[in-house]
Amino acid sequence: MTFHAAVLTLYPEMFPGPLGVSLAGRALGEGKWTLDPVQIRDFATDKHRTVDDTPAGGGAGMVLRVDVLAKAIDHARARMAERVGYEPSLEEDSPLHQPAAGSPPPAGEELVDPPHAMGRGTAGAAGGGGASTIPVIAMTPRGKPLTQARVRELAAGPGVIVVCGRFEGFDERIFEGRQVEEVSVGDIILSGGECAALMLLDACIRLLPGVMGAASSGHEESFENGLLEYPHYTRPQEWEGRTIPQVLRSGDHAKIAEWRQRQSEDDTRLRRPDLWERHVGVRVQSASGARQKSAGRLKNEPDSAD
Repeated sequence: MTFHAAVLTLYPEMFPGPLGVSLAGRALGEGKWTLDPVQIRDFATDKHRTVDDTPAGGGAGMVLRVDVLAKAIDHARARMAERVGYEPSLEEDSPLHQPAAGSPPPAGEELVDPPHAMGRGTAGAAGGGGASTIPVIAMTPRGKPLTQARVRELAAGPGVIVVCGRFEGFDERIFEGRQVEEVSVGDIILSGGECAALMLLDACIRLLPGVMGAASSGHEESFENGLLEYPHYTRPQEWEGRTIPQVLRSGDHAKIAEWRQRQSEDDTRLRRPDLWERHVGVRVQSASGARQKSAGRLKNEPDSAD
């Protein structure tokens, strides 16, 4: 299945950018994913192609207009429908307040991150009859932090529509009006959402089947098991008095695995206490669930005859 990406932006010339080289570029050339940059200005209604206006209530900067954004999103959804093969629930002439149709999105890995608990909107719009859901994601510092769990979920789907902000941001009404999920790549402010969109797409593309050389390449990376990845070493064996840990040169695979697990846990606890707390919580809940299942089995087993 080909993964389809549409990017709504004021600077379509920024794409594919770095996604046109290395693994992502090769995958793009091989048809493993497609890219459709959409110029938001094409949906402006005046001769100056105006896409922004002054903030209601006053203040600095300009705000992206909701009517222009809605038309761009409706267009991208219709184009995506042609590629993926589903009926979008929001058409270009639909009222702005019309909610997206379709079933709620599937539950994610809630202990790691509740991917669809995005506040004002769910992940996208789908047609009836079990049609595919295409998430519409706005890159904004006010969004929910992007996690590897959410990336895996996106990469497993048919595609994504990414909306890149500029100026002071989006008119708030677009999030509910077009069921747009707000996502942040960190507690930083960028000039626009394009760089964040590139990060999101790169994270998704590398997980697509056949993109990475070995199927197991991503299994031991940071965040895949709720921990940071263990340290890596390669030749030369000694550099400026610093040597590769002896255990990695021992050839004992069991000890190497044990060392790597311990390093992952230690680094996560010291560098990312937030991740460590979540990881410990997941382990406690898993152990508790296993004990409850075991107790339930014992309770239901008939007493043995004397």
